[in-house]
Amino acid sequence: MSDRDANTLEAPVATAVLTHIVRSIVDDPDAVRVSSEEGKGGSVLLEVRVGPGDLGRVIGRRGRTAQSIRTVVRAAAANDDVDVDVDFVDE
Repeated sequence: MSDRDANTLEAPVATAVLTHIVRSIVDDPDAVRVSSEEGKGGSVLLEVRVGPGDLGRVIGRRGRTAQSIRTVVRAAAANDDVDVDVDFVDE
């Protein structure tokens, strides 16, 4: 495993941007949890969990807010030199 492979699961800038955006949108920012794992094709999958009742606020009408968040986080991931996918998890 090369150094590049070992760091593939790391996306600190994208994670920080995602956390900041989601925490600013929801009613309960302390309930926001972002976890990362290996996605398809070597990308990083960032999973977002929010408090009860906040998922609709993060997704937005017709998913527009979620899509905008994904776009900004993918742009931020360019600084991490990785591809990211963002998934909003309902618990």
